[in-house]
Amino acid sequence: MRIDKFLKNSRIIKRRTVAKEACEQGRVLINGKIAKPGTEVAVGDEVEIIFGSNPMKIKVEKILEHVTKDGYKEMYSIINNEQ
Repeated sequence: MRIDKFLKNSRIIKRRTVAKEACEQGRVLINGKIAKPGTEVAVGDEVEIIFGSNPMKIKVEKILEHVTKDGYKEMYSIINNEQ
């Protein structure tokens, strides 16, 4: 699954266009490498999202195309959320 779609489906970022822009600005890293919007993400990957003063690091647990209201919680686990 593309990283921009994963970020939207997992509800980390509300809209796919915003996720795409974050990738284009170099704010999303997969396993320590800058990710383009079309970069594929797989189970076990570590994704770091840099929001202003709130970086977030997650581990991909599941890839789901269609996500239920509570299903998004199974898609990732938070490794490190600095504040």
